[in-house]
Amino acid sequence: MNAPTTRRLTVAQALVEFLARQYTERDGRRHRLIQACWGIFGHGNVAGLGQALLESGAASHQGATPGPPVLPYLQGRNEQAMVHAAVGYARQCDRLSAQAVTTSIGPGATNLVTGAALATVNRLPVLLLPGDVFATRPADPVLQQLEVPSAGDISVNDALRPVSRYFDRVTRPEALIPAALQAMRVLADPVDTGAVTLALPQDVQAEAYDWPVEFFADRVWRVPRPAPDADALADAVRAVRAARRPLVVAGGGVHHSEAEDALCAFADATGIPVASTQAGKGSLRHDHPADVGGIGHTGTATADALAREADLVIGVGTRYTDFTTASSTLFAGPGVRFVNLNIASFDAHKLGAASLVADARAGLEALTKELSGHRVDAEYESAYRAAKAGWERRVDAAYAAEDASARPSQTQVLGALDAVVDDTDVIINAAGSLPGDLHKLWRARSRRQYHLEYGYSCMGYEIPAAIGVRLAAPDRPVWALVGDGTYLMNPTEIVTAVQEGINITLVLIQNHGYASIGGLSRATGGERFGTDYRFRAEDGTYTGAPLPVDLAANAASLGMQVFRAATVGELRAALAEARGANRPTCVYVETETADTVPGAPEAQAWWDVPVAETATRPAAVAAREVYDRHTAGRRRHL
Repeated sequence: MNAPTTRRLTVAQALVEFLARQYTERDGRRHRLIQACWGIFGHGNVAGLGQALLESGAASHQGATPGPPVLPYLQGRNEQAMVHAAVGYARQCDRLSAQAVTTSIGPGATNLVTGAALATVNRLPVLLLPGDVFATRPADPVLQQLEVPSAGDISVNDALRPVSRYFDRVTRPEALIPAALQAMRVLADPVDTGAVTLALPQDVQAEAYDWPVEFFADRVWRVPRPAPDADALADAVRAVRAARRPLVVAGGGVHHSEAEDALCAFADATGIPVASTQAGKGSLRHDHPADVGGIGHTGTATADALAREADLVIGVGTRYTDFTTASSTLFAGPGVRFVNLNIASFDAHKLGAASLVADARAGLEALTKELSGHRVDAEYESAYRAAKAGWERRVDAAYAAEDASARPSQTQVLGALDAVVDDTDVIINAAGSLPGDLHKLWRARSRRQYHLEYGYSCMGYEIPAAIGVRLAAPDRPVWALVGDGTYLMNPTEIVTAVQEGINITLVLIQNHGYASIGGLSRATGGERFGTDYRFRAEDGTYTGAPLPVDLAANAASLGMQVFRAATVGELRAALAEARGANRPTCVYVETETADTVPGAPEAQAWWDVPVAETATRPAAVAAREVYDRHTAGRRRHL
């Protein structure tokens, strides 16, 4: 008897089975492309994707099992947070494995938008499967439907279009086949990847169709390592050989390509110093002689001084954001030129660069080979190594806390954590004053230890991302570093970590407000308006006593084990105990607000935040004078 050529399944059942059989492959290693599906169910997906996940065996199989592959299900508490968890997972997996997120229609779907923007800005894959209104329109409008009088084919899911790298609405069962294939193509493509949205009308999800069996065959999406063009490579080699003060700027593409060893070999062979963006930090170990630390507005004095004097900047896997370029004021050498190695042509051509459109590892290996025998001048190498040593002494001073009975500063919190972790730990952060402190001070020990989401800098990312990282790397200690402002934005996934036994550690720093934006407000003439968490004073401003909010008690109420640390000594003990804990744990510490972070000189690392051109308050008038001086130093690199 001939084998059947079709299978009758609902659209949701077909999609779940299809997703469970998708794989990526790079360097001969195969990975599940869609490893699991997060979901919160409502009327828009409960009888479609919810039923399909249950039918597939996801309820009883949470990992690799004998027999046909299934798509494990993970329960979340907030739709945005589920996307953050999936993004953290994908980043830890070098973009070779991702997760899906399903929601109902209405607010469940619109809650995805922030997470989708974060994924796409950071070029990290996540598959979004929001429910949608009826395609057949038996009742119009339905619950939570947005009515647009000028168009009948718009729903709230259209808000996901500008933040998705691929978007489709599956209004007929047979339309799922091309839509699903295109979705996988984009997710697996290192150039195009980001958020991918397949909007699924709730009636279509439950509709049956006779699917070709080939749709459910194992499918492998190969992730290539394209080599640089020979002529472009020759141009880049000539530029490097001619440079006297070259500098590498390592971005997130180094990590995504697993190019750290290739970068190390390049630096060892040429002696060219390596600075890193937030996404690229850890591309070299902190103690490598050529590693000069973070670059840009939150960079080290060493890296920023080298950047200002560089005659050639070699960007590897970087997007050159305004923090990296200090709003186009940092690369100030009179004849500075750029060579950009990037898998995306869009990024490779930035700053008028000679572009090497290639995989970061393949490109670095080719450059190292063609530059055989070339090395920077010994005096240049000696000078930046001496500057690096000087900066490390400043880090030591920032970390030091001689009085163990005193309340710690934020930098001393980092120093205490630095003393506890080893190469296996992962440090996660995204927003507030911590990213600047970490970029300047953190001593990254391994390629995936430093996990900063600074493309979108989204408050509330850290806790769910820590869950995603721990799912991807269950044997690595994972720390989510958050301030009180970020914690209040999105603590709900603590419940998920507790429910699933996902052992993350939260370091919760209480400083009674938005420390980062408060400092920026002060610098731009805003006088910290609206940035402190305090009672109103008699003059109507928020300058009264701190609010009596107990965030440690809140974390405990959500199921975490909590250690309170009032002093440096208590903090050291709490961090050590938390690292060895076998359940989700929080270390709560209130910090001194004094700034103890060593910084690059202001002129080296400016950030353009426009200041009021006309004002009567003296603080704003003074800030505008400073702003006008800095804008004069901006330049176009053409």
